[in-house]
Amino acid sequence: MTTLMQAFPVFLLMFCRITSFFIVAPLISSRNVPTRFKVGLATIVALLVYLSYGVNQTAAFDGSYVLLIVREILIGLMLGYVANLILVSIQIAGAILDIQMGFGMATVFDPTTGAVTPLTGQFKYMIAMLLFLSMNGHHRLLDAIVYSYNWVPIDNQLFVEIYNGSLTEFFLKAFASAMVVAFQMAAPIVVALFLTDVGLGFLAKTAPQFNIFVIGIPIKIIVGLILLLLLMPSLTYIFDNLFSLMAETMQGFLGTVGERPGSGG
Repeated sequence: MTTLMQAFPVFLLMFCRITSFFIVAPLISSRNVPTRFKVGLATIVALLVYLSYGVNQTAAFDGSYVLLIVREILIGLMLGYVANLILVSIQIAGAILDIQMGFGMATVFDPTTGAVTPLTGQFKYMIAMLLFLSMNGHHRLLDAIVYSYNWVPIDNQLFVEIYNGSLTEFFLKAFASAMVVAFQMAAPIVVALFLTDVGLGFLAKTAPQFNIFVIGIPIKIIVGLILLLLLMPSLTYIFDNLFSLMAETMQGFLGTVGERPGSGG
């Protein structure tokens, strides 16, 4: 019983970090994934992590234990948010395309998030999730939360990093990276549609009898869909780089909060 009372506080801290990570991590946080599965998976992972990293650690049930729980929950939430932020850039790119193609008024309900998302963005996001599973992206997520204890142990200095502003700077850079990736994914079709607008403008000047507002929208939709079809084979390469960027960003977050294993300290 004494051993159990010593182990339970450490296990609970690990369970808090892992559960909060699964709440916001891509794919696992989907509404389609049953809550019992999330809790069961978090319990199994927390037990494995405890047997690997927490056997020799101790934590006392005192006034500071509440702060320890808050700290672990914040680490899990922020780590999952960083992973999700990079993948949300796919939907941002789709929203940019929808505005250019004229699909901005046609939005769809995303059952995984419970929000209304752009049509093209949802289409690309579904493809990305399929490729994410086929490329063992869920293994990367589990690696990130399990090996986070090598980088950020239970006795970490999260509140100090928040106070000195290093986390704020990191999140600003991560958000900027996500926006840059979104614009890069949307750029080819956006440029082509811009040139289509230029061509329609010349047509309106040279042949005023054409109603550009009537023929312009279907032309832009056709051009956008044709280019999207032609660029489909390159999505595998793009999403592979995106998943690598997601792993690097999560590693950068762990390096900001803690330190690289074997680097001393």
